[in-house]
Amino acid sequence: MNTMMAKAREFLKSEDGPTTVEYAVMLALIVAVAIGTIALLGPKVKSAFESVETQMP
Repeated sequence: MNTMMAKAREFLKSEDGPTTVEYAVMLALIVAVAIGTIALLGPKVKSAFESVETQMP
């Protein structure tokens, strides 16, 4: 049990822990923006493709 607590303290003191959390937060924001953009532009892109499809012989 003491070794686990010591490892947890060492992890919190090191720079790797906060850096990993920062990267995780940035990744989550990037994914959220990507999903939002796809959700907003999806219908417009679909209608553009459908318009081109109807004009093709």
